[in-house]
Amino acid sequence: MSLEILTSEHLDPLTHGFFTRKGGASSGVFAGLNCGMGSSDQSEMVTINRERVAAAMGSTNLARVHQVHSADVIVVDGPQGDAPKADAMVTSTPGVALSILTADCQPVLFADKANGVIGAAHAGWRGALDGILANTVEAMIGLGAKKENIVAVIGPTISQKAYEVGPEFFDTFSAQQPDSERFFIKGKGDRFLFDLPAFGLTCLQAAGVGTAEWIHHCTYSDPDRFFSYRRTTHNKEADYGRLISSIRL
Repeated sequence: MSLEILTSEHLDPLTHGFFTRKGGASSGVFAGLNCGMGSSDQSEMVTINRERVAAAMGSTNLARVHQVHSADVIVVDGPQGDAPKADAMVTSTPGVALSILTADCQPVLFADKANGVIGAAHAGWRGALDGILANTVEAMIGLGAKKENIVAVIGPTISQKAYEVGPEFFDTFSAQQPDSERFFIKGKGDRFLFDLPAFGLTCLQAAGVGTAEWIHHCTYSDPDRFFSYRRTTHNKEADYGRLISSIRL
């Protein structure tokens, strides 16, 4: 099976993609293109999967970070050693492919095509709330990007209908984010449904990017195409695969 790569016209003609789970070498609960080196999948299968992605991106190396739900951004200007702890990367170096792993959180790809600067961010609710998206924009500006030229595209992520949270989540979020009620609708009992991509778009717009969009794919609701941490938890499975998203100058 060939790889399935979702793209955005706003990022064309840059080489980029939000990869689905199709076309990979892994099996079982990881069936398909699991690119999570931190999963309990067979390491050789993950390596094969990542090599397939690198080939599709036209790169010999996928820059990566050790994602920790932070607001930290690194600059990548060449081949990496160990992956540093951070949740976003930016570069102005041609040929460098930035990659982010997700399994419900938002993968966000950025580009200022006119000035040759790109970025990639992992934005769960915690990282987005703490400023990972605005920090990515600022890091791109530090490399010569212009805010109004930046395009930011949110890839497959969990949608509001599948993202049930408790009152403690609502309270934590509301205490830090003014006017946050618009991202929640009432669920069953004391539960709420949280709109992560709407919050992500709001953060990007507040950061001043020229264009921001979500490609409208829900990871939870489409098991044939996407891995989902929350779906795995609900199904009481032992582990879950990680989707990869990448962009290259």
